[in-house]
Amino acid sequence: MKNSKGTYIAIIIITLWMVSIVILMKTNLSFTNPLLYIFVLIQMHLYTGLFITAHDAMHGTIAPKNPKLNIALGQICTALYALFPLKNLHSKHHQHHDFVHTKNDPDYHEGNFFVWYFNFIKQYITWWQILAMAIIYNILKIYIPEKNLVLFWVLPSLLSTLQLFYFGTYLPHKGEHQNKYQSKTQDKNHIWAFFSCYFFGYHYEHHDSPGTPWWRLWQVKEQSINTKNG
Repeated sequence: MKNSKGTYIAIIIITLWMVSIVILMKTNLSFTNPLLYIFVLIQMHLYTGLFITAHDAMHGTIAPKNPKLNIALGQICTALYALFPLKNLHSKHHQHHDFVHTKNDPDYHEGNFFVWYFNFIKQYITWWQILAMAIIYNILKIYIPEKNLVLFWVLPSLLSTLQLFYFGTYLPHKGEHQNKYQSKTQDKNHIWAFFSCYFFGYHYEHHDSPGTPWWRLWQVKEQSINTKNG
């Protein structure tokens, strides 16, 4: 069966993350070297890419004609990200779409940024994930410098949760909105939209067209603007 474009994009993101993490585990940079901080940000962005790719799997857009491959690639992404079970994420994410901005929405919480963030994290992280990651960390530090593990494995993944939450949940859904998705969208800026959160700043467009993969959301944004201006 011929693979879809989404499949190739998913494989590219997974491969880039793997190549990056392998190289960075062997990198020896001082804290005075600006490259260290650039690499942390690159790795953070790739972590976010893993989760966004898994998100596409939840909507069946990685491999629309091959559900098993779609799920497999999504599960690989969530496992690499933080050992998340895709099935649980799938259930909660669709609950978010079905009950957006209500008490039944697992992604919504009435509170300030930090209260909302910690409530958001609690919805998804489990004690066994923390335990498993701790075991993996302690095994890896036998073979890999602990500094590298913290800087390029632990820190980027934690920063990525903030990136995903801030641009993909908090900004789009905070406050009240006069539309059925209770969502707002950022102004058109495709470069910033990609680097901030893989176009998920175009959040109203995602809720309005959940079957559109992340790499085509900018086109939905363009269509939305053209419709308003037409």
